[in-house]
Formats: sequence, structure tokens, C-alpha cells
Amino acid sequence: MSAPSTHLTPEDLLSAATGLLAAEQDPLANMANLSALIFEALPDLNWAGFYLYRPHAAAPASLFTVASGGSSEGEGELVLGPFQGRIACTRIAMGKGVCGTAARTRTTQRIPDVHAFPGHIACDAASASELVIPLVAHGQLLGVLDLDSPRKDRFSPADQQLLETLVAAFLAALPGVA
Repeated sequence: MSAPSTHLTPEDLLSAATGLLAAEQDPLANMANLSALIFEALPDLNWAGFYLYRPHAAAPASLFTVASGGSSEGEGELVLGPFQGRIACTRIAMGKGVCGTAARTRTTQRIPDVHAFPGHIACDAASASELVIPLVAHGQLLGVLDLDSPRKDRFSPADQQLLETLVAAFLAALPGVA
């Protein structure tokens, strides 16, 4: 599948994502392709990608290390996964910045102005708004999907719903999760 030459409708984006997920079972390959698809298909993004949950001092024995129940800052961190965009922060503590907050609370964070967000981590000074969706399967945190835009108030409730649907499709395609 080649990258879209124009921005896709929400229906087309979900259709393309479903096709990617149906054609491949490897989660790493799917995260890489979903990052590229989102980055190419949605306007006004400067970063799209994944951070994966890792407990502190744990060697990554598998792609996903899960956190069950509630997380606290001492229980782990987010580690950079597949993405599209500029060089990114490699590790984010639980509860820190928009990504760490989404991971810790297991709730989507749609931030219209990241500079007004307490504790925002500026991996790219050009970012002005952010949408972060936690990857949670059967109550276990796997990571987050992070989207950044250089435009304030870039992400609408419809964008949030679209990306939450895409994340649900990704999680359903994970081996042993559906």
C-alpha cells in the first residue's frame, strides 16, 4: 500500500488501517505502518507514533510489557516506539507530560494548547496541541498513541473518536488480545 497523496476521510483512514491490520499480525510492523498512515493522512501533524510501557529496570522480554491495575510514577515508564516525525523523547515517566498523564490515568488526553498543560514535555518546540490515546487491553496498559500538531486546537472531538476507534482496531488485531 502506498502512502496517500491527499488527506483521507475518516472512513477512508479506518478502511486503510483495517486493511493494514488484516494483512499483518506483527504488532511492531503494524505500529510502524499505522504511524506512517496517520502522519500522511491527517493534516497539520508534526509527529505521530507510539510509546510502549516498560517497568523500571526491566529488560524488554517482549514487545509489550503490561501494567495491570493503577499505575504510579514508580512503576514504570513509556519508551519510544515506531513513529513518524522529528527526533523524539526516548523515555517518559508515568504521570509526566501529556503522554505520561494519559498512560497513568488510562484516559485520552486532548490538549488544545500544550504550553498551558502543567508539566508539558517539549520534545519538539514546534508542537502546539496534542492528542494521546492510551493502549489498554483487558485492563492492562500497553502504551500510548501520541499525535502532535504545530497548530493550536488542532484536534477535535471527532478526531479523538476516530483515533480511539483506530486504537481499538489495533488492539483487537493483537495476537491473544481479541
